[in-house]
Amino acid sequence: MNQPMKIAIDGPAASGKSTTAKRIAEKLNYLYIDSGAMYRAVTLAVLENGVDINNETDIVKLTADLEIEFDGHSTILNGRNVSESIRKPEITDVISIISAYPALREILVRKQQEMAADRGVVMDGRDIGTVVFPDADVKIYMLATVAERARRRHEELQAKGIAMSMDDIKQDILRRDRLDSERETAPLKPAVDAVIIDTTNMTIDEQVAKVMQVIDIREDDRNK
Repeated sequence: MNQPMKIAIDGPAASGKSTTAKRIAEKLNYLYIDSGAMYRAVTLAVLENGVDINNETDIVKLTADLEIEFDGHSTILNGRNVSESIRKPEITDVISIISAYPALREILVRKQQEMAADRGVVMDGRDIGTVVFPDADVKIYMLATVAERARRRHEELQAKGIAMSMDDIKQDILRRDRLDSERETAPLKPAVDAVIIDTTNMTIDEQVAKVMQVIDIREDDRNK
């Protein structure tokens, strides 16, 4: 590719966006930024420091002093690898509350934009194409049925030795969808110019191939 691109991949939980984004970044040798991991890292810091999850002021104050970085696929919080810790159910239970705070989102969006300045980047999340990179070269919005997303999450949790019933996972997904879609600041929704991909019946390889096809078309358009 001649000019490095900014590629935004959005979608709800377990739609396949993170795994696909990582694979795309590897293929293109681009920086991969997991915006969800950043919010999870903040949530972990809030819980570890005993900050009230309903106190936006204290959470914002804490977040301003946090250093969040990515080392390959690892999430580094203040020099510590927290990749496993941020995926625990207790983080998932409250992340939608914490990530809804406008001032917090402002801080993290600024961090994300700084990380991605002047380089090729693939970032996944819920507001990348609408807020973080509204001028992204490629915008993808992935979705899948709740049943399929619950199946994927159940499989993922089982692999990590975390026991959670399929029904509880479905209810958690629906709750997060509702909170993420109804929040006032940067709600979960596709950008008007995003390519919508339903991943319900797609393998990861098929998802990656589809996104690469969109990227190739965009690259061809830029070279015309």
